[in-house]
Amino acid sequence: MRSLCYYPRMNISLTPELERRIAEKVDSGLYTTASEVVRAALRSMFEPDEARERLRARFDEEISEAMAQLDRGEGVDGEAFFEELKELIESKAQHRT
Repeated sequence: MRSLCYYPRMNISLTPELERRIAEKVDSGLYTTASEVVRAALRSMFEPDEARERLRARFDEEISEAMAQLDRGEGVDGEAFFEELKELIESKAQHRT
């Protein structure tokens, strides 16, 4: 398996509208080349996917830990938990009045 994936230059066809928008970014001075604009756009497109993958990995870790806790008998009875929660809410409501 290769650590880096390198492809030769790509030729990509763009609509006149996209060409105009890229040229505007270069003309603004924010970017020096059209390639920089395209790379920035692609990074922006891929960022949500990467963030979603990081979030999914975190959830998977938390679920695994929760399952391990249950296997060790560290779980809480659902009905008892909600009864305690109900009592806590009622207690706080009484202190407000």
